[in-house]
Amino acid sequence: MLLLAPLAPAMADDTAATLLHPLFQDHAVLQRDQPIRIWGEASPGATVQVALAQHRRSAQAGADGRWTVELPALPAGGPYTLTARTGEASRTVDDLLVGDVWLCSGQSNMELQVWRSLDARSEIAGAASETIRLLTVPQSSSPAPQSTFGDDTRWQSVNPDSIREFSAACWYFARELQKTVEVPMGLVNAAWGGSRIQAWTSADALRAAGAYDDQLDVLALYATEPADALERWGSIWAGWWQQRPGIAAGDRPWEGEADGGEWRAAPPGLGAWEHWGTPDLAAFDGMLWYRTNVRLTAAQAAHQATLVLGPADEMDTTWVNGRAVGSTYGAGMPRTYALPPGLLRAGDNRIVVNVLDTYREGGLAGPASAHFLQLADGSTVPLDGGWRYRVVPDTVGSPPRAPWQSAAGLSTLYNGMIAPLAGMRLRGMLWYQGESNTFEADAYAALLRGLRDDWRSRFGDSALPFLVVQLANYGTPTSAPGSSDWAALREAQRAVANEAHSALAVTIDIGDRYDIHPPNKQALGRRLARAARHAVYGERIAASGPVPRDARREGGDVVVNFADVEGHLSAHGAAGPVGFELCGAAADSCRFAEARVDGPRVHLRVEPGMVPVRVRHAWADAPLVNLFDAADLPAGPFEIDIH
Repeated sequence: MLLLAPLAPAMADDTAATLLHPLFQDHAVLQRDQPIRIWGEASPGATVQVALAQHRRSAQAGADGRWTVELPALPAGGPYTLTARTGEASRTVDDLLVGDVWLCSGQSNMELQVWRSLDARSEIAGAASETIRLLTVPQSSSPAPQSTFGDDTRWQSVNPDSIREFSAACWYFARELQKTVEVPMGLVNAAWGGSRIQAWTSADALRAAGAYDDQLDVLALYATEPADALERWGSIWAGWWQQRPGIAAGDRPWEGEADGGEWRAAPPGLGAWEHWGTPDLAAFDGMLWYRTNVRLTAAQAAHQATLVLGPADEMDTTWVNGRAVGSTYGAGMPRTYALPPGLLRAGDNRIVVNVLDTYREGGLAGPASAHFLQLADGSTVPLDGGWRYRVVPDTVGSPPRAPWQSAAGLSTLYNGMIAPLAGMRLRGMLWYQGESNTFEADAYAALLRGLRDDWRSRFGDSALPFLVVQLANYGTPTSAPGSSDWAALREAQRAVANEAHSALAVTIDIGDRYDIHPPNKQALGRRLARAARHAVYGERIAASGPVPRDARREGGDVVVNFADVEGHLSAHGAAGPVGFELCGAAADSCRFAEARVDGPRVHLRVEPGMVPVRVRHAWADAPLVNLFDAADLPAGPFEIDIH
């Protein structure tokens, strides 16, 4: 039985505000059974004395003021008091528990709050736990690694107020896991909707991958000389554009009038192009160029200026007088770009904005008054000369993303949200991400391994457990076999999760065809907890339900043998399993196969004349699945060779 003391208020001591890193606050959880690392900042050369439980240690702050001590491991328990003292300054942390600490990270499905989950009103009203603690890492993007958080945050006990905005997947996981692992749990949620995996991976790990050196060089320059980095990035972007199919050699829309394509007048109010009344834009997902002129006096042009644009949905790259001045990813955010001295001139100045939209509505937001130049003397010059636009053919594809973009950049979220955690001890990591990388599924397995290994090194454990949530079903079910970027990315997730000290949570049956954010995070939490019980705590249970062991030709059938089956296999609601495909050597040769269950095996009938070499199951964005075991766990998506 864990005994809890009454909560004590935090000690107010402004002179010692940074003595302890913000991770160490009232109600925090430290990892049990591992040496405990404590760190912070003090005056250079100062001696810092640290006490926790019966242990005492001291450290001397370095020239940069940073200090670290390592205390002996403690078993699960508490509450404890942690103190740090140097000279007359001191910090005290009360109600500190020792248990298992989990990092929950990814994009919007990990960020999705409890209030957006299934049965949220009841879940919030009944939320209570003194032994599960919550910490949300403030969303922060940076071109260089940071040592502390981008904003204030604090550890919280579970109650209706604290749980409402916390990650539903992370909370339901810990709540379920604590039913069998009766220790305190600390949940650290670091997530950002729409983020790509590259943004969560350190620059060192991305350089090791060998595909991002030019962009990372620009990112490093951006941290100290942003104007120079923007100019270099403009050259990289221009090189990409001029290599696109169908783009003429002299077509440089950001420079002037002598460019290709047809330019038309945009509505004065701008806004989503789907509402302009133009038939070819009514359902358009793609790229448009915008341009306008602004006339300045010599006195106005001499001012330091900032270009302010309304939100662009969803990514813009912007030029002024032929020079790149900014690029941002994310709908709903106004663009504010400081212009380098000397760029503006007396007379006409050309503003050019390239906008890429890949989902729902797109374009440069209105009203016209949202776009202007802000001069250093406080005056503004509206961009009211009228906008023109040009539609870019879809053959051009998606442009490179500026490496400093928050959710779509390189290392930006690692720098702002993971680097401040580096050095803390963890029990494991939960990763729910991939929707924003489905367009590069072939590269995802290597990227996921790179992130996993990178984080393991940052948290000091080469075998740190890594639990992966496989993408849920989403979209319109298909009536015929075909290619699927979502299915290919799920296969990459499955491959990495099959490796040592890792596990997979299959969600192919609990998604929502109409909502990319399925609300049934309770079922997800149960499956993540099961994966942890297998991969982290060594329970002899299947981590994720039935998994294919092999596929072999037996007479007129191909037989898929399944492992990790609890009880027996059954086909829910049908005479046999659905969603199995047999594929020949050609890429487009897959055909649905008639299937029947035979104990832990599934027989697939081979059509006359077919020579199958692969088996696929649930290979679609939103496949129908009905093959389950007695634990009501589905056989997930896979593709394997036939032997």
